[in-house]
Amino acid sequence: MINHRANVWALKSLGAEGVIAVNSVGSLKTALRPGMFVIPGDFISLSGTPSFYDYEMRFTVPIMDADYGRRMHRVCTSMEVEAVLGGVYVQTTGPRFETRAEVNVLKKIGDVVGMTMASEATLCIEYSIPYVSLCSIDNYANGILKVPLAMDAVEEQLIRNAATIEAVLQTILAEGF
Repeated sequence: MINHRANVWALKSLGAEGVIAVNSVGSLKTALRPGMFVIPGDFISLSGTPSFYDYEMRFTVPIMDADYGRRMHRVCTSMEVEAVLGGVYVQTTGPRFETRAEVNVLKKIGDVVGMTMASEATLCIEYSIPYVSLCSIDNYANGILKVPLAMDAVEEQLIRNAATIEAVLQTILAEGF
């Protein structure tokens, strides 16, 4: 129910020079553990993404900002935050988590799964606003581990990752990114 168009339009109208997003994700790979971060280099949206050009024949190339990605990774590395540069973010429709069957398919095409980043990135790209996401791995996607996904564990990891996210963002703001 997030109005991504309104949010990105507001950023553009305020003169935003770039977007540094934070997205909560589930890991589709056992090597990408909760507590780690991913700075995706690409994304997939299986349910479609919004556009500012629904009634125009205008094309854009959906590509993440590589310079912003490298800069975000450099900040994380300097702070000893375990962050992977690159990877594929798969967007699904929330608010429910994905079924085990869905995860079995998604893990073949992506690294992390979430519900908002592809929509945000697409709209920023349409407005030529550089976009990077620091994806906070807050859980393994449903079915990646044999242990059932538990909401209390996800919420606990969200809280643990929040302090790291805040520190990274404060460093970025202090450096002027």
